[in-house]
Amino acid sequence: MGSEPMDKRVVMDTKQIYNVPQTYEERNNLRDLIDHFVSDQPFAPPLSLDDLSGLSDQLIDNHKFNPSIKGWLMVEINNRIWRETVASIPYDRRILLLPKCLSNSAKCKAEVDELGLLCHRCSNCSIPDLQDKADSLGMMSIVAEGFASVVELIENRVVDTVIGVSCLDSLEKAFPLLIDNAVPGLAIPLNVAGCKDTEADYGYVDQLISMQSGKEAYLLDYDHLKSTLKEWFSKESLSSMLSLSDDQTSSIAREWLGGDGKRWRPYLLASVYLALTGKKEIPWEVQMAAVTVECFHKASLVHDDIQDNDTTRYGKQTVNAEYGIPVAINVGDMLLGEGYRLLTGCGNMELVKVVAEAHISLCKGQGMELEWSAAPRALTMDYVLDIFCNKTVPAFDVSLIMGVICAGDDAKLRTTLHNYSRALGIAYQLQDDVEDYYTDKPVVIRPSAALAALCEQDVEGYFIKSLMECGDLKTFFNFPENRALLDKALDRVKNMAETYRREALDALHEITNVELKRLLFRVTRRILK
Repeated sequence: MGSEPMDKRVVMDTKQIYNVPQTYEERNNLRDLIDHFVSDQPFAPPLSLDDLSGLSDQLIDNHKFNPSIKGWLMVEINNRIWRETVASIPYDRRILLLPKCLSNSAKCKAEVDELGLLCHRCSNCSIPDLQDKADSLGMMSIVAEGFASVVELIENRVVDTVIGVSCLDSLEKAFPLLIDNAVPGLAIPLNVAGCKDTEADYGYVDQLISMQSGKEAYLLDYDHLKSTLKEWFSKESLSSMLSLSDDQTSSIAREWLGGDGKRWRPYLLASVYLALTGKKEIPWEVQMAAVTVECFHKASLVHDDIQDNDTTRYGKQTVNAEYGIPVAINVGDMLLGEGYRLLTGCGNMELVKVVAEAHISLCKGQGMELEWSAAPRALTMDYVLDIFCNKTVPAFDVSLIMGVICAGDDAKLRTTLHNYSRALGIAYQLQDDVEDYYTDKPVVIRPSAALAALCEQDVEGYFIKSLMECGDLKTFFNFPENRALLDKALDRVKNMAETYRREALDALHEITNVELKRLLFRVTRRILK
């Protein structure tokens, strides 16, 4: 079901890999080399830190470079990967970020406010020239430390890309932020470390600022999409879309469907459609498909709460707790019926097939969990991963695949997204199983990865019976000897979660649509916190 290597996520260590090539000629030659090297690679942006690390290692091995420049190489490879996308973004949608340390510390009289340095344009350093160049092109520019504020500007669609100058020490902290958010951006490392009187390759900065492509990039407006989804699930919109009347079951179903929730599934479906088609508006048929996905999700939650005897969800009473089990079963069934009815209006039987297969898989996974819970026994990791593949994976898979179908379908892309969904769903559930042990809530006996890891440690079966009879697993691990077993089990599950996170990002290598790939990078970051 998947390997479990123990390697960790790439971490940039400035003491080991963050040196800058010493001369301009050396840096320029390396950039030319990177240009040719990246041109031979099949990847579209964005790339993960692991990808950038691997490509840098290839360059170092192939050319016998000093490993100390690895961090610089990673930054410059990322620049080359993003260059064409950044060049296709209009100047007025770009921002130039400069560090205060470029100023002449002995002569600078500029004030600093919460936004950064208020340059006096005194010509005692390079900052005025760079800002003047940005102004002449219509670009925004600020003089401040760190990329965090710029990422926020990009998230809020004030700008679409950042071209930033920074020391490698600062990039050590900022670079993962840019990568995980799939920000189309370029980072120019300063040539020397230090907090004042630094310098950069100004001709290179000028070149990157001035780049312009003959085509304009298409970037998804995520905030607009979220607002659109909110409208879809408003009371008025649902009343016009659903066949529900004012009877009790219909009213509860409509309230449950339009109530709380993150609406990840309709968001994914609509985002994939927009990324693949490049369209600004979402057709009625795609809207119906997106609402369908949420119908099935909310129905599964109603039924799950009954089966698990849960009394609260989203901070309020579950349907079964408020209205009783018979009514709750009926509400869940009505949502399923509404989902299939909406699908018929989409005019594509392939959507019905995909949803039905996901529905069957979900029931199988839930059935495996219920079967084990009725007769708890020693648990294997393979059994737990099989539950995840049937119960958790379809939650991601069906939304992505439906988005592809709505956009015209693509068999190869379906396979890629299925592989991505499988790894993402497993990683999500593994992470969730670990987090259970770091909350104030009891950990009840259920088929989890942590419990499977514990059972597989206990090959002689010494404590399995006691474990299975425990109402709250946390109390069982109050004893030091048991706690050591738990810590070992949790470490294994954490490593597995990291392995599957990497596998999810690796699955995206075959995607050439930059905006779709950006979307899935962002999704991965938000789901696997």
